[in-house]
Amino acid sequence: MLDAKRLLDQFLGSQAGRGLAEKTGGGFDPSQLGDLARNLGDGLGSGSFGGGALAGGLAGILLGSKKGRKLGGSALKIGGLALVGALAYKAYQDWQAGKRPMAASAPQSDAVLPPPGDTPFNPSTESEQQSLGRHLLRAMIAAAKADGHIDAEEQANIFAEMDKLDLDADDKAFVMDELRARLDVDAVAKAARTPEEAAEIYTASLLAIDIDNAAERGYLALLAARLKLDDALVEHLHATVEGATEKV
Repeated sequence: MLDAKRLLDQFLGSQAGRGLAEKTGGGFDPSQLGDLARNLGDGLGSGSFGGGALAGGLAGILLGSKKGRKLGGSALKIGGLALVGALAYKAYQDWQAGKRPMAASAPQSDAVLPPPGDTPFNPSTESEQQSLGRHLLRAMIAAAKADGHIDAEEQANIFAEMDKLDLDADDKAFVMDELRARLDVDAVAKAARTPEEAAEIYTASLLAIDIDNAAERGYLALLAARLKLDDALVEHLHATVEGATEKV
């Protein structure tokens, strides 16, 4: 049976999961949201796969090996589901408080802590946690496909690398089914039942994408629009995710 929480740990490479931790970051200009979303259209799926955002963890296998950033400090010490919730919660709180997003180059002194248990960012039941974990995994895999397709050779390479990790048959089947599925940003966005879940889905997508071409920027723009995220909140989400990483 698929354990979405454990698989999410494998994706993000947190120490709470399997101790793999490198990822890259990327810049983003929220002012591009409107034009990119309008111009993206049906051409989102064209191009080549493998640009790569995460250099460690399962997502590193799916996305390539380009290095640039890794999760830093306290972000390494909490599990994948809690990490996504923590980053989304911090950004959401700062946005609601009317704070200005902190530049990625500015010192980030706040520790990354799991979100409070009485918030939608931290589901209280196992079934709710598993459901959210599935949604976040699908969001990450969709983001990984944002700049292209996966051919037979790439699928074979992914299979070979996945065999080296502690994954059961259900884990592998879920990942490969999602990789083979048609890229559908609407399906990713519709999984969000609340504004808080929308923020988490966008956060998870940021953790699994290397924002270095128009297709990737366009995918995030369209996703933000479909999730109905305020432009200022999007800025906070980007700043918070970048603030939780460090250059390698």
